[in-house]
Amino acid sequence: MTITRFLLVGLSLWMMGMGSGGVRGETAMDRWFEKEVKAIEGGLEREVKTKEDWLAKKGEYRRQLAEMLGLDPMPERTDLKATKTGEFEHEGIVVEKLHYQSMPGLYVTANLYRPKVVNERLPTVLYLSGHADKQKDGVSFGNKSGYSHHGVWYAKHGFVCLIIDTVQLGEIRGHHHGTHRLGRFWWMSRGYTPAGVEAWAGIRGLDYLETRSEVDKTRFGVAGRSGGGAYSWWVAALDERVKVAVPTAGITTLKNHVVDGKVSGHCDCMFMVNSYQWDFDKVAALVAPRPLLIANTDKDPIFPLDGVVKVYEGARRIYGLLGAEKNIGLHIAEGGHANVQPLNVGEFHWMTRFLQGAEAMSTFDGAAVPSGVAMEKLRVFEGELPKDEINTTVDEVFVKGAVVSEVPGNEKAWEKMRDGWRKDLETKTSFRNARIGDQSGKSVSEDQAEGDGLVMKRHRLFIDDEVSLELFLVHSAKVKPEELDLVVLNVLDDEGWGTFANTYGAAFGELLPKGTKAEVDEEAFEAERKMFGNFKWGMAYVAPRGEGPTAFVGTEKERTQWLRKFYLLGTTLETEQVLDVRCAIRGLRAVEGLKETKLWLQASRGQAVNAVYASLFEEGITRLDLHEMPGSHREVNAPNCLNVLKFLDVPQAVAMAAERTRVIIYGGEDEAWELPMGVAEKLEWGGEKGRGVQLRKEGH
Repeated sequence: MTITRFLLVGLSLWMMGMGSGGVRGETAMDRWFEKEVKAIEGGLEREVKTKEDWLAKKGEYRRQLAEMLGLDPMPERTDLKATKTGEFEHEGIVVEKLHYQSMPGLYVTANLYRPKVVNERLPTVLYLSGHADKQKDGVSFGNKSGYSHHGVWYAKHGFVCLIIDTVQLGEIRGHHHGTHRLGRFWWMSRGYTPAGVEAWAGIRGLDYLETRSEVDKTRFGVAGRSGGGAYSWWVAALDERVKVAVPTAGITTLKNHVVDGKVSGHCDCMFMVNSYQWDFDKVAALVAPRPLLIANTDKDPIFPLDGVVKVYEGARRIYGLLGAEKNIGLHIAEGGHANVQPLNVGEFHWMTRFLQGAEAMSTFDGAAVPSGVAMEKLRVFEGELPKDEINTTVDEVFVKGAVVSEVPGNEKAWEKMRDGWRKDLETKTSFRNARIGDQSGKSVSEDQAEGDGLVMKRHRLFIDDEVSLELFLVHSAKVKPEELDLVVLNVLDDEGWGTFANTYGAAFGELLPKGTKAEVDEEAFEAERKMFGNFKWGMAYVAPRGEGPTAFVGTEKERTQWLRKFYLLGTTLETEQVLDVRCAIRGLRAVEGLKETKLWLQASRGQAVNAVYASLFEEGITRLDLHEMPGSHREVNAPNCLNVLKFLDVPQAVAMAAERTRVIIYGGEDEAWELPMGVAEKLEWGGEKGRGVQLRKEGH
């Protein structure tokens, strides 16, 4: 007995069409995004009512942030191997050129600015560079050279200032744009964000500064603009050695990013992997009660003023609870997303007040005029770049991935392994945020039609209050639902939806979503009709969100930013698709006569992986038929789930599924499935137990 495979033979879909009440492409998803943002908004206010609440929770908040940056546990504080490569004098100050390694091979190039004569330990500012692209003739001078005017000002006014490069625009160039434009959506699955790399570079920068005889380590400040503003938040929130912080144009609300679409203006370094579904006022609050000035312009298109003010108000409430409201300020200057002079004046004024003890009404030369230092003079590496650098590949190693598992020796060892994976999936990945609600899985029969001895029923499948999908059930007209021996739920991607429409469009076109266009495939339809005549089977079909009739309509760039919105909400499109499959399973069970009917799942490609995960959370799946399934979340077009690769990969998920049901993998690479097959063989899941893993050639 075989189930007819769905092969694409050509389809042109009007992707926005759906039946009454269903998801309509971006419009419905926009409503869903807004609903999810509203559910997260106000979380800090709900969770923290009193000073005691904050003191009890801030430690866990800081740990969560570290985890979301890939820094829990914190990396080992290895030898910095700090190396000075030169120095020069400039207008009465000294500028040093140096590098250190925040971890072995991860080079941070930097310039240190200090007064020429230092007779006592001085307050020190760690300045974190924004996205200043400073290169010439293919040579990068580091984005630190774009902010030298800050270093010069600080050194002339009695500070030490260390300005460091980023991994993206430093002298050794790595990447910040993994999901933004490089297609590295596996960063989500790995739980990796370059924000963590930049945070760690800043923390290790403080470690380095503590070794300097000119530095007063009790008076550290941190500042930066744009990307550097974001890194200032990470460092100040995580490291209490920072006594004063002035992040400029580096933060706004989740609403601005997701609902207003500002995410498209930012690379990945601006965001933590939002596993715990934070709004950004919680990041800001972690600086309390230390002096904090939030600086921004009033016309910044990617850090809108309304969001900046809202973050300030959320953090200010925490400062108020701690009796430290005098330590938080909001500095707004006129202008767009630019390094305008009034922003610099506000930064310098705040640092002199809280690191040098200046009076609030004190005056000084607050202008950060162009430094006059040629960027060529600031370059740290004069010749070849170090051969042992990992800057260009840090995304592969910064967050440790799961170790390939060996086949456990016995049932007890397997149960320990399985339970660990299960706990991690439920508590550490985006599955923790994909919640089944009261409405989820509700199925309402809407319409049906008969043709050529078959009957098709269309059901409205509810996911939540905003989202519903269409679930189709086909079987012989001679058989009632309660008489079916088996129902196969086909989880469709775009290609599968095309084949479904081609196969059934001629007979049941009136039930398909409005605007569906299909090329009639009589041969496929006849094969299905013959199968229904031979077996008392029902075939159910669902296209999860983002597939088939609800696929994103727009350019690939626009789709990329759409996918990133899920990420900022602590989920992924594919995580939500797994939820859709779970709801479809429950919806089928809710159809009269199908509560106890044997149920199989069939899916191809990425949806095959989603079907595996759905089977781990729903009972009563007796078989999985999986076609062309990726062997890893790292593969192109494989599904993504936040953090999953920290703990397990697709083969481990298949092993867990194989304990519960029979898994048949068609056309897969044998090597990818050695673990689940080995576990099934070792623990004797095959035979009459109806479990285990079987490999078949495609079509058999």
